[in-house]
Amino acid sequence: MDTRFDHSKREDKIYDQWEKSGFFNPDVCIKKGITKKSAKSFSIVLPPPNVTGTLHMGHAVMLAIEDIMVRFARLKGLRTLWVPGTDSAALATQAKVEEILYKKENKTRHDIGREELLKRIEIFTDESKSTIINQTRKMGSSLDWTRYAYTMDEIRYRAVMEAFVRMYKVGLIYRGDRIVNWDPKMQTTVSDDEIEYVEKKDPFLYIQYGPFVIGTVRPETKFGDKYVVMHPDDIRYKQYKHDDKLKLEWINGPIVATIIKDKASDMSFGSGVMTITPAHSLVDFEIAKRHGLDIEQIIDDRGILLPIAGEFAGQHIKKARPAIVEKLKQKGFLVKVDENYVHNVSTNSRGGGTIEPQIKKQWFVDVNKEFVIPVSKIPGIKSKSKTTLKKIMKAAVQKGGVEILPHRFNKTYYHWIENLRDWCISRQIWFGHRIPVWYHEPKCVLRPGHEKDVAKCIEMIVAVEKPACQFCDAKYVQDPDTLDTWFSSGLWTFSALGWPKKTKDLLTYHPTSVLETGYDILFFWVARMILMSGFLLGDVPFKKVYLHGLVRDSQGRKMSKSLGNIIDPLDMVNKYGADATRLSLIIGAGPGNDSRLSEDKVRGYRNFTTKIWNASRFVIMNYRPAQRNIKTKPKLTDKDKAHIKEVLAVKKKIEEYISKYDFNRAGEIAYHYFWHKFADKIIEEYKPRLQGDDVASRVAAEETLLKILSESLKFLHPFVPFVTEEIWGLLPLKKKEGMLIVEKW
Repeated sequence: MDTRFDHSKREDKIYDQWEKSGFFNPDVCIKKGITKKSAKSFSIVLPPPNVTGTLHMGHAVMLAIEDIMVRFARLKGLRTLWVPGTDSAALATQAKVEEILYKKENKTRHDIGREELLKRIEIFTDESKSTIINQTRKMGSSLDWTRYAYTMDEIRYRAVMEAFVRMYKVGLIYRGDRIVNWDPKMQTTVSDDEIEYVEKKDPFLYIQYGPFVIGTVRPETKFGDKYVVMHPDDIRYKQYKHDDKLKLEWINGPIVATIIKDKASDMSFGSGVMTITPAHSLVDFEIAKRHGLDIEQIIDDRGILLPIAGEFAGQHIKKARPAIVEKLKQKGFLVKVDENYVHNVSTNSRGGGTIEPQIKKQWFVDVNKEFVIPVSKIPGIKSKSKTTLKKIMKAAVQKGGVEILPHRFNKTYYHWIENLRDWCISRQIWFGHRIPVWYHEPKCVLRPGHEKDVAKCIEMIVAVEKPACQFCDAKYVQDPDTLDTWFSSGLWTFSALGWPKKTKDLLTYHPTSVLETGYDILFFWVARMILMSGFLLGDVPFKKVYLHGLVRDSQGRKMSKSLGNIIDPLDMVNKYGADATRLSLIIGAGPGNDSRLSEDKVRGYRNFTTKIWNASRFVIMNYRPAQRNIKTKPKLTDKDKAHIKEVLAVKKKIEEYISKYDFNRAGEIAYHYFWHKFADKIIEEYKPRLQGDDVASRVAAEETLLKILSESLKFLHPFVPFVTEEIWGLLPLKKKEGMLIVEKW
């Protein structure tokens, strides 16, 4: 036995052995008699990493936690499936490729065209997928690679198209003019999920608006302000009535302003009065819709001021802003300026553009529209009853269909559901799933003898396949927009298992046992998966949701390029091994809590894996089977029996904590028992017996140590699979059937 475990030489070989054995595949385990056909299933679909680069620490902690669950389930004899996959992350991926294109060639997507851009994206994503898969293997993740899925492959494409068509047919998808997050840089809508709030210091202007003082950091939006909103209970303005008219001087001359009484006005902020720009603010838009107010666009798609801005028309808002402030000052409207006002600015996390709310004709999912659900296994939702997507999302958790762990996130989840608005699912980018909507060419191409049939031509058809006109020879043209990435991601638990076909995997493993992900995407992804599964399958997508926290640096700061504190998980794997890296991400990270990580911490757990190897080596090297009498069983002392009883109790306790999804506590118990009890105390206690002349006592000591070690390797395996598998292969056990990965717990 080697004097040390060299992770750099052994981990890849061990993973190759696992993969070649087929034990990641539950079908193989059943075929080889390792798992009973009647065994209960345990299934997870991997939250698919975006094909935009490489794995980061968030992925690493996800892989570590999920592999613990999967390896434990496999050891417990369950029919265990962990499905791997990657996500196209359309917006982020296109943004990345466009950035590369501009840096290398000084070109935009419009310079090379849609077809060429998609070719380049395909090359980029293929490379990225390969990198991510290899990195995932490096982490020791026991995924069934025979079932690998990609959100843009053929099966997943069919699933997305089918889902859209079904939702459209019952009226849950519609096209309408609504206020959306618009990125002028990428020229596309952006989902709420992709918004990143950047802290910024801007001058906060206090402006005289007739008899009122209003505040803003965006004077460029004020040209169309002709409504003054105040809370109906604000006693300061009780002399004003709803719909009162006021004549006043404004930026570009005299206007007539209308008083609007609405509870959306915050009485505690500033003067309690605000003017609204309905075309460029969600709050303002909703106020305008409630009261039937005019909605005038001030800024175009590119961030350019429109004619309503008068002398500032045609200027970009950033250029025009200081000139507008100067004019306000000249007209005597500028009351004061707070130069130290700090606020959050919405940006596109995938492209960096500053968000400009705009009213756009887009495709939406209606979360409040009633529909009849044919079959329902969702608690609180009866088959053939009327319901809504919002009710499904709420009932699934509220009635126990889905358990969110830790439970404290339930409150946050319900709050988000209550405030949920219709979901904008269309994007003006080229990469992604094209919306399956087809428009008839403007001009009909007449068929001889059937000229009158053109009156029957259908202007728009929603279908998976390209339709042909039955009444003329004109063609149908597909909607140029693509779907929000989260639309395809929302199907993931069942599309990864083969839906819309009723596959054996779908029938066996869905709903999946657990979804493990970061708490930061509880609303954006988890809720939408419940929405999609509820409508399309009439069931929950998973039984439990386990939420892990963020991995921060040693000082508790979020890891970022600007701080220079990013720790690359693959660097840690290369330096200290996957086992040490995994353990450093688990211990110290309570359920749903952020954790701290440093290279010193990883290095410390490398010392632990070394301890496992050294202690195991001692036990194995001191096991002398040649001195045994086959007819005579070793007589264990009471202390021997007590030690064996203790390790089994420790294993039981670890099992309890893993079953309760408290991997931190389970890991701590395993760590402290093996190092501080077994290695430091028990082995030291047994050394005199191993070196003594009493053969019976020596044999009993050897058997006891070997028993403790073998049981310890089982409960350590989910946490540190590589070193434990290597040691297991060296154990002189009579009943050892094969690899530790499929040993009986």
